[in-house]
Amino acid sequence: MDQKKKLAIGSVELDAPVVLAPMAGVTDLPFRALCKEQGCGLVCTEMVSAKAVHYKNKNSAMLLSVRNEERPVSLQLFGSEPELLAEIAALLEPGPYDIIDFNMGCPVPKVVNNHEGSALMKEPELAGRILKAMVKAVKKPVTVKIRKGFAEDSVNAVEIAKIAEDAGVAAIAVHGRTREQYYSGKADWEIIQKVKEAVSVPVIGNGDIFTAEDAASMMEQTGCDGVMVARGARGNPWIFREIKEYLLTGNKRERPDSLEIREMILRHSRMQVEFKGESMGIREMRKHTAWYTAGCPHSASLREAVNHVETLTELETLVKERLEL
Repeated sequence: MDQKKKLAIGSVELDAPVVLAPMAGVTDLPFRALCKEQGCGLVCTEMVSAKAVHYKNKNSAMLLSVRNEERPVSLQLFGSEPELLAEIAALLEPGPYDIIDFNMGCPVPKVVNNHEGSALMKEPELAGRILKAMVKAVKKPVTVKIRKGFAEDSVNAVEIAKIAEDAGVAAIAVHGRTREQYYSGKADWEIIQKVKEAVSVPVIGNGDIFTAEDAASMMEQTGCDGVMVARGARGNPWIFREIKEYLLTGNKRERPDSLEIREMILRHSRMQVEFKGESMGIREMRKHTAWYTAGCPHSASLREAVNHVETLTELETLVKERLEL
């Protein structure tokens, strides 16, 4: 298999077959921009509730905010009502989004208990109606993110993928875990291969991609057209340049040194404060800083200290002191 090829999703050409997974509380605008700079082929927003957009929830505005330098961008919607999802997809289509994605993977109880996210893996007929309605409502490519199944005794990713293809979706992302697994255990890459063999639209594999070698292995083992990186990107936007180069040349990029990590944290912090204001931006950077510095010397004490910073100046001082070169 040629792993050097680009990936096309409908009319959208990606310059690398590597996608940043949508992650609530992580893939906001500043983080997406940093991943894009590092070579990510497609970034995705945090998931947005169609209902919240319909009722003009003020929190949705920040989630929907996108800048041109991030593009191509996928906007991920979630919900369970076909008509409403079609209406919101059409409403948002003129925005700066290249792809409209539908979430059938979120395992969080409050989403699942509302018959949304991965709960829809249990309702293939409804899922089909939702996707048909969304595809019909917009001209931009519609994609879907699914799981292996809801539970181990109801694995139905292949069935759902065929329904999605029949509905007209342009690509399918498959997370190789059931909803009941959440993010635990090992992702089942075999189910990704089965979906790839069952449909003709591009299939993007998701689950346990933490290195460039993982990405290459998944593509080789499953035949998938691209990979989606989730937890492996937290505190690690460099993973995208590493995957891109490895797929293209077989060369392994060196991991970032402490100077590069420090500079990335400082830059990310400034972008976050500019985007969300100092109070919220610094609160957000506490978890990002913990992810960036995991494995660094004295990272436990840095993580403890960062939980008490309130201003950008305090954060910058702390990071410069603790990540001395």
